[in-house]
Amino acid sequence: MRKFVFSVLLLANSLPGLAQDKLPFNLWYTKPATVFEESLPIGNGKLGALIYGGANNDSIYLNDITLWTGKPVDRQEGGEAYKWIPKIREALFREDYKAADSLQLHVQGHNSEYYQPLAIINIKDQNPGQATQYYRQLSLDSAIATLRYSREGVSYTREYFASHPDKVIAIRLTASQKQAINCDISLTSLIPHQVKASSNQLTLTGHAIGEPENSTHFCSILSIRNTDGSITPTDSTLHLQGVSEAIIYFVNETSYNGFDKHPVTEGAPYIEKVADDAWHLVNYTYPELRQRHVNDYKQFFDRTRFILKGAQYDTQRNTEQQLLNYTKKQEQNPYLEMLYFQFGRYLLISCSRTPGVPANLQGLWAPARLSPWRGNYTTNINLEENYWPAEVANLSELTMPVEGLVKALAVTGKYTAKHFYGIEEGWCAGHNTDAWAMSNPVGTKKGSPKWSNWNMGGAWLVQTLWDHYDYTRDLDFLRQTAYPLMKGASDFMLKWLIDNPKKPGELITAPSTSPEAQYITDKGYKGSTLYGGTADLAIIHELFRNTIKGAKALNTDLAYQATLQDAINRLHPYQIGKRGNLQEWYYDWDDRDWQHRHQSHLLGLYPFNHITLVKTPEIAAAASKSLEIKGDNSTGWSTGWRICLWARLHRADKSYAILRKLLNYVSPNTLKNHSSGGTYPNLFDAHPPFQIDGNFGGTAGICEMLMQCNGDTMELLPSLPEVWNTGEINGIKARGNYKIDLSWKNRKVAKAKITSHQAGVLTVCYNGKQKKLHFKAGETKTVK
Repeated sequence: MRKFVFSVLLLANSLPGLAQDKLPFNLWYTKPATVFEESLPIGNGKLGALIYGGANNDSIYLNDITLWTGKPVDRQEGGEAYKWIPKIREALFREDYKAADSLQLHVQGHNSEYYQPLAIINIKDQNPGQATQYYRQLSLDSAIATLRYSREGVSYTREYFASHPDKVIAIRLTASQKQAINCDISLTSLIPHQVKASSNQLTLTGHAIGEPENSTHFCSILSIRNTDGSITPTDSTLHLQGVSEAIIYFVNETSYNGFDKHPVTEGAPYIEKVADDAWHLVNYTYPELRQRHVNDYKQFFDRTRFILKGAQYDTQRNTEQQLLNYTKKQEQNPYLEMLYFQFGRYLLISCSRTPGVPANLQGLWAPARLSPWRGNYTTNINLEENYWPAEVANLSELTMPVEGLVKALAVTGKYTAKHFYGIEEGWCAGHNTDAWAMSNPVGTKKGSPKWSNWNMGGAWLVQTLWDHYDYTRDLDFLRQTAYPLMKGASDFMLKWLIDNPKKPGELITAPSTSPEAQYITDKGYKGSTLYGGTADLAIIHELFRNTIKGAKALNTDLAYQATLQDAINRLHPYQIGKRGNLQEWYYDWDDRDWQHRHQSHLLGLYPFNHITLVKTPEIAAAASKSLEIKGDNSTGWSTGWRICLWARLHRADKSYAILRKLLNYVSPNTLKNHSSGGTYPNLFDAHPPFQIDGNFGGTAGICEMLMQCNGDTMELLPSLPEVWNTGEINGIKARGNYKIDLSWKNRKVAKAKITSHQAGVLTVCYNGKQKKLHFKAGETKTVK
């Protein structure tokens, strides 16, 4: 078997003229997946599949990103819950934090709905003999997965891809000997369903968990094209006998018709749509569909290259073994680091192309009937982190689903603002949302305020839209989409801020929480609710600042700009605590857990940029101290965030050390005993369990280590690790609509080609010097 695998991989790595920038980006394994964290993900932005690749029974778990439980939200939810806000404030300002925590329960609504699994395809090989020479691979270069094995002298191959242009998951079965394919193909689901088998086709219908009359319905069609042999249908199975080649096409549609449409009474015509999807495929051969998929995918993937000197494609050790040695033996493996960077980009391309339905906590891939944390959108870090690499890693179009969700939240959030907070202007959103754009504070009147009672989700999430403008400088997008939504979020926050009774003239929030964290007061009370929390004020500061920038770019709302600037000037300022740390709380209280995974009080450092080494050095130093206190061990997504934070502080040693922490091998079998995050065998992020945001945080963090830009000043190699002595990164983007091709040698910039897509002035900092560049639109300049 080893000789077979070696020869297959050597072929990929021994082509004439193969250079480091031509290394194949493959995840490869020599055994089937037995658990989710070993499976290989493919996706077209709406449909996704997890390929387990069993030689005897190949299970393929399927998802549709629009399949959720529930129906549109009740816009009258909350009623007069806002009447509790003054009582909570009264308790806070008499320093009765226990009472404030208790009263917060009155300002809670329903929890989010569940993201659902769709279906499972099982391919059972009926040929006799033991499977040998097993090989399983996912190519990031083509977004095609491959399975190979031998049985009784016959080699069997399966190829899998998920096509966006043709809305299909395709699987091709071939063998080295004619008429050697004998297998059973079945279709089932973990949620309510029915299956019907007919000639060459399986039809699966069903609905999400819940009442059929109030649930999203779906229809899947699995069809098979065979060259010869026979296909016999029975129940939910198609029996293939004596076939030389078989091609499986899987299409699916749901009745989900948008956040505000009932999935039954106003549902999409899913049966008609899936029939159209299936009929569409007859217009193309398999090679044509494959090429259309590859062309569509590569238009995104090929934009950015990341190359490190010394990287080699390992033909001896599979991806899991490389990850193990990277962790256990502290090996240097620049190829694995390059692979991880591109895997994050691959995942975003594969799961973020559906209008109004962004990548969720699972991205797109959720095999369980009930996913961890409901597989929802958590807006106190996780959804935002999903999109941190989108702009900088040159995948700007993939933020489109967030745009649709924020528009929906602005609709439901107006009612949340009114019923839960007594504010008639603007909109807000809470800790969680889902496909129905729920925006209310969650908890069902019994959840801990540390996560339930938080209304900053919209104000933070809308920054993803600002980033899209700031990287593209698309004034039409700013005018028509981003600015109105930012202004609505700002309108709410202007009303939510109150005068600080402890320091007249200051503005604070009350009640406030710092996401999922708790304090210990000077009296010893352990609680969550306070006033003037640092995270709230950081989010509001960034929102107001960018809304002002947007108004200036559009040359509008001068009086409104002045109002926002006055509010910024009056915000309670950052405070430095007794340990030299940046305070998370209004008072210099202890954290209940100083090593807590959330570092929300550091938002101003990253992903925002109003805390900087140059402009706010004392605050930046306090942020550094906070990170030192927190230590290096945390959950996967938090580790990804810390890479970015340390990079902003120009601490190459720490950002790289934390990147290595993110790539710590985590066995799926030790989930309960694993105290910190890392990476599973299939390179999925381990919270644990799996959350996709850590993957995206890692990709974004590598970009931050190599280039930082605020639109006016660009820093090249601001946090370059010593071990990345020589390398290049090409095709990344920067604020101000710049594209950068950057190479370095001996930890110094060798050459940087910077292309500006519009006229502008940019100061570039590199190799200990600064250079001011004046660009015409479309002009490229080189610095050395």
